[in-house]
Amino acid sequence: MSRPIARVLALLEILQSGGIQTVAHLADRLDVDERTVRRYVGHLLDLDVPVESVRGRHGGYRLGSGYRMPPLMLSDDEALAVLLGLIAGRRAGLMPAAGTASGTASETAAAKIRRVLPDRLAGRLDAVLGSLAFTSPPGGSAAAPETGVLLSIADAVRHHRPILIRYAGADGRRSERTLHPYGLVAHSGRWYVRGVDPAIGEDRTFRLDRITSARVLPGAFERPAGIDPAEDVLTGLATAPYRHEVTLRVRGRAEEIRTRLPAGIATVEETPPASGADKEPDTGMDEVADADAGRWSRVEIRAERLDWLPAVLASLDLPFVIERPDELRDLVEAFARRLVESARRTAPRA
Repeated sequence: MSRPIARVLALLEILQSGGIQTVAHLADRLDVDERTVRRYVGHLLDLDVPVESVRGRHGGYRLGSGYRMPPLMLSDDEALAVLLGLIAGRRAGLMPAAGTASGTASETAAAKIRRVLPDRLAGRLDAVLGSLAFTSPPGGSAAAPETGVLLSIADAVRHHRPILIRYAGADGRRSERTLHPYGLVAHSGRWYVRGVDPAIGEDRTFRLDRITSARVLPGAFERPAGIDPAEDVLTGLATAPYRHEVTLRVRGRAEEIRTRLPAGIATVEETPPASGADKEPDTGMDEVADADAGRWSRVEIRAERLDWLPAVLASLDLPFVIERPDELRDLVEAFARRLVESARRTAPRA
C-alpha cells in the first residue's frame, strides 16, 4: 500500500473516533501539511465517505451520516470489544436468536470482523471465546478488565500454561501469585478467572478487573477432568463468608426458587418428599404439612444485609419456614404488616 493511500485510511480512522477534528490537528497526526489534509478529504469524498466541513473558529472535519456504511477502521481493542459484545449479547439472550433477521445480522457482522482480523489477534480472540463461560445477563454496574489481562489469561487457559498475576484485593492489599487457570467466567457484569494456586494447592477465583497485570509463564499444567469453572464461580459467590447466614425451607422445586434466588445468591437443594407419617417442616398449617402438597427445598443464603429478603420471599409466592436467623422473622413480619396496612388503606377523597 502506498503512503498516500495509507494516510487516507489513517485519516478515516481518526475521523471515526468522533467529534470535529481541526485541520491543524489532522495535519499533525498524519505528518503532512494542511493542504494535503484537504486533498485526502477529497479522496474520501470521492469514495462516498460522508465527510462534513465545519466552518468557524473551532471548525474542521467530521464524519456525517451517509447512505451506506463507510470502511470501518478498528483498533485491536475496538475489534475485540465489538466481537465480545455481539457474542455476549447473543449468549445472554439480549439479541434475537439465529434464523431471525436481526439474529442473522449479528452473526454476519461478527463473521465480517473476524474475517479481516490479523492472525495474531484472531488466535488470541479464539482463546478468549474458547475459555469463556456466561452465567447470566449483566446486572448493576459492569467492571471491565484490561484487554491485555483478558487476552493473556485466555491464552493461558487455552494452552494450559501457568500465569503470573498481580492482584489488588477488595481491601486494597496487593499480591503477586502464580495461577493455573481453568477458565474465564462472565457473570452479572463482572469477569472472573477460576483456577488453582499451585503454591497452596487450593482452587481460587479472581476478579479480572482487580488484576493489574498478567504474564504467561513457561511450562504447562494438566487440567483436571470434570472441571466446570462457571458452576464453581457461582457456588463460590453463593457460599462466600458474609455477615448473615440464612437457612430456609421452601415448599417448591429448585427451578421455581431459582427464578428469584439464582445460583450466585443462594444454594438450593431439593429434599426427598415425605412419605407415610413423615412430617414436613412445622409451619402450623395442615395443608403445608401434608406430604402430598409438594416437595420442599433447603435454601442457604449468605448476605451482608437482610432487608431485601422479605420482598424476595414474598415474590416467590411459596410457603416457607425460616430456620435462621431470628432477625429475618421480625423483618418478614414487619413487611407483612406494611402490606396489610397498604391493602386496607383507602385513597383520600378529592
